Parts: sequence; C-alpha cells; structure tokens
Amino acid sequence: MTPDEHTIQELFIEVGHGHQLYVHEWGKATAQTPIVFLHGGPGGGCGDGHKSYFDPTQHRVIFFDQRGSGRSLPYGSLEHNTTSDLVDDIERIANHLHLKQFVLKGGSWGVALALAYALEHPERVQAMILNGIFTGAQAEIDYFDHGEFRTYFPEAWEKYLAATPKSHHRSPSKYHFAQALGIDPQAARESAFAYSTLEYELLGLDDRAHPNKLDEFDPASAIVEIHYLANRCFIPDRYILHNAHKLTMPIWLVQGRYDMVCPATTAHELHKKLPNSQLIWTIAGHKGSDRANYDAVRALLLQFAGVK
Repeated sequence: MTPDEHTIQELFIEVGHGHQLYVHEWGKATAQTPIVFLHGGPGGGCGDGHKSYFDPTQHRVIFFDQRGSGRSLPYGSLEHNTTSDLVDDIERIANHLHLKQFVLKGGSWGVALALAYALEHPERVQAMILNGIFTGAQAEIDYFDHGEFRTYFPEAWEKYLAATPKSHHRSPSKYHFAQALGIDPQAARESAFAYSTLEYELLGLDDRAHPNKLDEFDPASAIVEIHYLANRCFIPDRYILHNAHKLTMPIWLVQGRYDMVCPATTAHELHKKLPNSQLIWTIAGHKGSDRANYDAVRALLLQFAGVK
C-alpha cells in the first residue's frame, strides 16, 4: 500500500512469535467512527485499490496486512498463523490505536475473520459491512475442491484436472494442498500455481497479480491461503454459522448472485441466522471490485461518515 496525501501514519506492530504487522492508517484522523479493513485470501494483503471504497475526507480507515501477507513480516510465514492469531492481532491493533469501537469491513476470507473477531469481542464491533460471504465451513471448502462451479467454468476445471494426477481427480485440491505444504519446493510451487490459476480464472483480476508463467509466479500468497483451507480455517466446522445468533450488531451482507468462489447459499443461511442483518443481492460475481458489489459496499460505508 502506497503512502499518499491522506495517509495518517504507517507503522509495524510486533504481535509475537517474530511477526510484525504492517499497518496503514488513512483518511480523516478525527472521523467519529473508525473502520478496520480486513483483506481476503488469506494471504491477499491490502492494496491501493482498496482505498477507493472510502472517502478520505470523511473516513478513518485502518488497513493492515495479516500474518504472512503483503508487507507484514516474515513474508509468507505459516508459523503461528491461525484464525485465532489473526483475531488476537485485530485486538492488538485496536489497543495500540486506542480504538474503543469500530466498524469492520471484510470481503471473502475477511468476512470469516470479521465474524470470528466479533464473536470474541462483540463489545468492540459497532457494525459490519461484508461482501463475498465466506464462513469457513467445510461445505464451502468442498464446493471449491469438488469443482461445483464447473457448469459455468468447464475449461478452468479441465485445466485444473490436467495439472493433477488422474489418481487424484476425485479430490484435486487435497492433492495440491498436500503438495503446496510439503517439503519439495518445486512441487509446492507447481501446486500453488495450479490452485491459484484456477482461482484467478474464476475471479478475473484479483488482489494478487497472477503471471502466466510458472517461473514468474510467487507462491507465498497462495500457500498462506492453502495453509488455512487445508486446516479448515482453524475453526470447528460451521462454528460461525452455529454461533451467528449471538451477533446482535447491525450487519450488512453484500452477495453476488453469480459468485463462483463463495456460493450464494452461504450468504442466505448466514442472513437467516443473524438477528440484525440485511442481505443485499447484486448481479455480480465474487470480486468486491465488480461494479454492483462495489457500489453497494461504498454506499453502505458512506452511512458511517454521515454522507448521503
């Protein structure tokens, strides 16, 4: 994330076990309601494009790169990198910046992290604005592993299978996850590339630039994501869905009907379990930058700046 005229401060916060988080505070320092931005992936990091959701003359936004991501150190580290660690990191950042209450804005993996944090620290969270709904349930991970999107992306699925030994075609992601997290660096790179290529084709342009050639590919971000998915996001199956009824703060869910990464059924189920939520359907895919998703999220965020 590049400093600009709206940057309040950049800093690194030590959070233990050798991890240092890059934090970029941006916008209006005196804004009444701080907003903590949670990026996707896991492993995606924050980018300058994420600033466009916000009005720097009205919003105070705290961006940070999660463990192993972006400019946080050590880059690509999987050690002490779990959902519980990330929840604790949000709390450390809030304490460091003296945030008593704030709004959480999360997309994709950032949705699961926002909900997990809110379950641990509900008194901190004034509201949540979430898009591309993902809760970390096993069925959501299996959806991707089983290629349930292949009716719409048959060529992407065929390419993924072509990069997978035939003996593993029934569960290709399990094979690639094991390879990506294994001890052979070349095999890890190849499997991370295969998985990332599939995800990239379903998303179009994503937060992470994806080269066309294996030898140009940086696998670190994909391996962080695989680390989480292979470990069921380090939370019990359906933990968030089973406990969603405890979250009483206002929550807005923005979900593309044509999301091929996080199926719309999850957003529908979560909405029914949350006591104070609004589900906004868009004619869009998974990306927050898809125009309908972007417009809905930005309009919601402006509510917290007092801007109509």
